[in-house]
Amino acid sequence: MTRRIIIPVLMAGAVLVAGCRAKSENSVGQVFTSAVAEEAPRNVEVQIAQERVLPVENTYSATVEAYAVNNIMPQSGGRIRRVNVEVGDYVTKGQILAEMDRTQLDQLQLQIQNDKIEQARLESLYKEGGVSQSDYESAVLGYKLRRSNYDNLKENTILRSPVTGFVTARNFDAGDMFAMTAPIFTVQQVVPVKILVGVSESEYSKVHKGDEVKLSVDALPGKVFSGKVERLYPTIDAATRTVKVEVQVPNKDKVLRPGMYARVSVNFGNRSSIVVPDRAIVKQEGTGTRFIYVLNEDGETVSYLPVKVGRHIGAEYEVLEGLEPGRTIVVKGQNGLRDGSKVNVLENEE
Repeated sequence: MTRRIIIPVLMAGAVLVAGCRAKSENSVGQVFTSAVAEEAPRNVEVQIAQERVLPVENTYSATVEAYAVNNIMPQSGGRIRRVNVEVGDYVTKGQILAEMDRTQLDQLQLQIQNDKIEQARLESLYKEGGVSQSDYESAVLGYKLRRSNYDNLKENTILRSPVTGFVTARNFDAGDMFAMTAPIFTVQQVVPVKILVGVSESEYSKVHKGDEVKLSVDALPGKVFSGKVERLYPTIDAATRTVKVEVQVPNKDKVLRPGMYARVSVNFGNRSSIVVPDRAIVKQEGTGTRFIYVLNEDGETVSYLPVKVGRHIGAEYEVLEGLEPGRTIVVKGQNGLRDGSKVNVLENEE
């Protein structure tokens, strides 16, 4: 009899405990939901997204090149009599760089002098009828031929620089026997310099001769140089699908040197773009996704808006996709915000 009474009592106790536990958990859930719903608005500063006209530019990597590279050597072998310059010297157009052995030149010069005297004598006799016209004309022709040979030999004996520039190589010394294996000198013209830029097929039609470009080099940080498009190559490189564009930079102070790594900015005109402060852009952790918080029409909540950004211009970003001009965006106070968060808009301090 006693056992029958105890069991119902125990069962009733268990039901009572379970009921209390369910009531307690339900109360906690209600409190949490209520706390989220009553979350205090966060203070933010906002700004209107505006559209501006921006230059359309692209930057290319390239190498500074000499405007002209000249290898200096005679047409035939011979002994080098004198060397007048060293590597690194800045030479002017027409300056004598070296002299070859003058033996043949001096002999031919003496022969020309004798030919000139003989020609004058024959001319006098011809006028008096002492020699035939053919003999006289043959003497004149012989003199002109030897004079031409002399001028050519002189050019290849006294070696002059064809351009103004730096001596960048010297492969022989005075007394060496030149044997046509390499040039005696290399002279590079660096005023101006040129840069070859490979632009895509789609950009090629937008580039024109005379267009201005900007240039910077790693060797001279902080300096920006101006240049112009000098020449557009007529063919497309089959391997890279690009077209070469030759840019000329004055380089009057000669600070740009061949071989320097350069970045060339080419302007392709202007376009209207939405521009926002860079602090308005939020990057999602662990991904490359960028977004902006925009103020909703109620003026009290914000929405999460993924965007595609373009160039970083100073303290601003160009927004290519995802944002329309005129939207009110959050520029300060984004920390802790989420889609649908309540906000309190403060007056922009700037």
